[in-house]
Amino acid sequence: MTLTAPEAPPARRAPYTVIGLDPSLTATGIASSTGWCEVIGYKKPRAKDPGITGLPHPQRREALHELHQAITDTIGRPDLVVIELPAVSRSGGGAHERGWLWWQLYNHLAALEIPVGLLSPNQRALYATGKGNAGKGAVIDAVARRFPTWNTEGDDNAADAVTLMAAGRDWLGHPITSMPQTHRAAITKAIWPDTLTGDPS
Repeated sequence: MTLTAPEAPPARRAPYTVIGLDPSLTATGIASSTGWCEVIGYKKPRAKDPGITGLPHPQRREALHELHQAITDTIGRPDLVVIELPAVSRSGGGAHERGWLWWQLYNHLAALEIPVGLLSPNQRALYATGKGNAGKGAVIDAVARRFPTWNTEGDDNAADAVTLMAAGRDWLGHPITSMPQTHRAAITKAIWPDTLTGDPS
């Protein structure tokens, strides 16, 4: 009698890598489902120097490109990036530059064919706290409690990025932690790509 070895089970791929991205000129929050978060922004060479929006146009263009490069280098090539939509009500200083940065990041991801999910600021707050009008402190506290693996160090930009990343994992069917339905209502209101469905976990 000939014995044959049983077939090996199919290889199981790790869950999709998801990045949460909260674009900002001074403090872009970036969080990865692999367990890290970071905040990147334009740093003044000296305390009395103007911010990025106060630079002469040639230097401002260079600084914006350097910021864009630093962000995209940190993002890498994940399976999904969840970005916070611009707050259109914010029309103060830097709106022009923030809009450029947001669209450049979006175009970069599109060029690499990386699927993108989009949450509004209210949807992001809703997923984190259950209230769409929650303040920064409430989001920071909720993220620290529900997602302790990601050390945001009390930074609201990092906390926002973690929330966006967690919402993406939840949408893929592999939530980081069980979330109340009141919070998950944000997922049904968000904009998701049609090129990525189901988590291969």
